[in-house]
Amino acid sequence: MSDPSESEPQGSPPRRVPLPPGVAGAAPALLGYAAVRVLGMAILAVAAAVQGKDALRRLNGRWDSVWYVRIAENGYGYDVTLPDGSVHSDLAFFPLLPALERAVSEVLPVGAATAGLVIGWIAAFAAAWGIYAVGAHVAGRRAGVLLAVLWGVYPTAFVQSMAYTETLFTALAAWSLYAVLTGRWITAGTLCALAGLTRPSAAALVAALGVTGLVRLFKRDLTWRTVVGVVVAPLGWLAYVVFVAVRQGSPTAYFEVQAAWGNNIDGGLALARFIGGHLTGPQPLAGVGLIAAIGLLLWVVWLCVKQRQPLPLLVYGAGIVVISLIGAAYFGSRPRLIMPAFTLLLPAAVALTRPARRTTVAVVALLAAASGAYGAFTLLGSGPP
Repeated sequence: MSDPSESEPQGSPPRRVPLPPGVAGAAPALLGYAAVRVLGMAILAVAAAVQGKDALRRLNGRWDSVWYVRIAENGYGYDVTLPDGSVHSDLAFFPLLPALERAVSEVLPVGAATAGLVIGWIAAFAAAWGIYAVGAHVAGRRAGVLLAVLWGVYPTAFVQSMAYTETLFTALAAWSLYAVLTGRWITAGTLCALAGLTRPSAAALVAALGVTGLVRLFKRDLTWRTVVGVVVAPLGWLAYVVFVAVRQGSPTAYFEVQAAWGNNIDGGLALARFIGGHLTGPQPLAGVGLIAAIGLLLWVVWLCVKQRQPLPLLVYGAGIVVISLIGAAYFGSRPRLIMPAFTLLLPAAVALTRPARRTTVAVVALLAAASGAYGAFTLLGSGPP
């Protein structure tokens, strides 16, 4: 695999870049994605009914969803002081999703919480479409279909049906990467800037565009459109950091807000202590399992390198992994934080193109059932995903 965005020699006439794949071409991916997500939600609905719980509230009325709704309805300015004296501020949450929730609730006769679900579900299909587009461009149409479906059976794929930012961010990231692969640098930068208003992990997408642009500079293949795209890419993320700094009267205010939530960057020391605590504690097998999970994750990253994925995909996927592991955030949320790195699933998608179709369907169905069961277990429990 090679990076099509770097193949045009300097001084050559503008090449004809392919248009985004139409709905008809993406239909198998979108239908497959819908099927696995419907199965996951059906499992949740049955489990919730058995336990006498409200499945819908688990999707739009708990944890981070509540913070986004509060911002949508009242703007920023809400803090919670915990018993230990630490302060959790709503400034830790980026503005694009609550802004969209407010806009939808103004147009449609629904509240911000329902609007969040509508946005999340629409964004989920936009993400699946973009993931298919990237996969089909790099490895062929069948691999693209499987890539989108595998993203839908990721262990924490239940978050894709919640009023969270993961689907919105992944949609923007996937289409931004597709724009890079097809030479649309200004579009890529604009989508990246919007992603930067969605989640802090947009830093990985900014890096993907920046590193790819830098390589083109060294190859003397830099165009003014590439420069514009690279310059625009970080503006969304930077704009929000500056907004928090001005609002709080401190240039480091955003990072202080995140640190108060326990999301400070420590280079992975907190994760190492967490694993070490399990290894030396009453449940050493849990520590061994965590080491195995991290080893598997690093092996998958290596497979992506070995697969010779295009440079922007490699930088993006590895960047999401690094950002997810070097912070001191709540450890149970790390699989969710890694979920937008759909490029890590490309080796598996390509591998599943080789067996007979019946075998592939059986594997995907098994994964969808396991993902749905895990999602129901997590959403009906007490802890945040």
